[in-house]
Amino acid sequence: MNNRLLLLLIFLSLKAFSQTDGFWDKERATYKEIKVSAGQRIVIKTEDLPIGTTEIVYRITLLDENQQLANSLASVLKAIPDPTGISQGSAGAVFILSKVSGDDKCTYAMFANNESAQNYKETGKTEKACLTQNEAVSKDAKRISVEKSTCFNSDSNAIWFGFESKNWILKQKIILEVVPWIDYKLNRGWNIENRKSILALAKTSDLAKKMINSDDFCLCILEKMQKQFRFQEYQKLLAIEKTKAFRDFGNTCLTEKPANKSILEGIRSDANQYFKKKKYKEAIDLLLNAIVDNGNGNHLDYNALGTYYLYSNQYQKAIQSLQAAEKLDNAELLIKLNLAHAYLLNGDFHEAKMLHKKFKSQNVTANQNWNTKTKFDFEDFKKNGIQSEDFEKILKLID
Repeated sequence: MNNRLLLLLIFLSLKAFSQTDGFWDKERATYKEIKVSAGQRIVIKTEDLPIGTTEIVYRITLLDENQQLANSLASVLKAIPDPTGISQGSAGAVFILSKVSGDDKCTYAMFANNESAQNYKETGKTEKACLTQNEAVSKDAKRISVEKSTCFNSDSNAIWFGFESKNWILKQKIILEVVPWIDYKLNRGWNIENRKSILALAKTSDLAKKMINSDDFCLCILEKMQKQFRFQEYQKLLAIEKTKAFRDFGNTCLTEKPANKSILEGIRSDANQYFKKKKYKEAIDLLLNAIVDNGNGNHLDYNALGTYYLYSNQYQKAIQSLQAAEKLDNAELLIKLNLAHAYLLNGDFHEAKMLHKKFKSQNVTANQNWNTKTKFDFEDFKKNGIQSEDFEKILKLID
């Protein structure tokens, strides 16, 4: 008794979990009773498949006159939480096959478009069929993955069934039932092609074009777009509304929070790569527009920005950025040293001298002292064409 209860609880838990991914759409299922003349071939089109259909389950039953189905396919599928339960041979899948059927039999084939189906009706050829059942059956049931099929695809708006009666004397009654499985996410219209179109547009934004790798940023915009709109709703937006949506979502993706940390770190890394390649304008624009102007700049960001300004000979802007960094962390000596460089290169020897005198006996990092870093920086400035008559005065001061 305990084992049965445990199995029931596991089944119900799996059902509740899996149904968060999608549902069997009994409201838009296909149910058709067809009478077929002796030896006749016919074609039946299913109801239009809803947006987001990834799987279908179909059942074909041939009944003698006046026979009725014991249970509809849609009602049977209520006991099966997701399409995988059918292919894995769950107990519920047994009941997909009709409990009743007649003596009549038929062959059938499935097609992805009307043209191929009509060709089958006229010639009986099944070369263009997505699935064929050449052995005559009185009942059959299968699960088809529309999403993974190389013949069907998630954009197919219907499926065409072709039947050929194998009763050469009397009419047959064929019952065709098709129930689609709807994926909640895809039901919002965001199939692969639609998602790709949004990513392509996101990559054309001014900010994305400044980045070396904009994938995380563009994916963030896509996720927010999917959450906010159904694709059909997005398509109905005016061009100016679409532009605003991209801009607003982009700004949200640049806010300082755990979910966006990788994006911001990627931007900082890209800016540093530009700096190393001596693309100072690109480094400044990216760090300024994506980090500082959005209010996410920390002391290291302002210090980096000040460094970029130094190497691009914008000394007053360098001073301004480094003073902002100093306010955020007054104990960081790398900021103090860069600020001394900025004062010196801007012609304010007195301010530079005061900083060097004050901190020359300290380390700027655990492994590097103020004097060694100053000498290294001066040599690097010279290599990059930045000269000052006061470099030697400062070196004499700190020695």
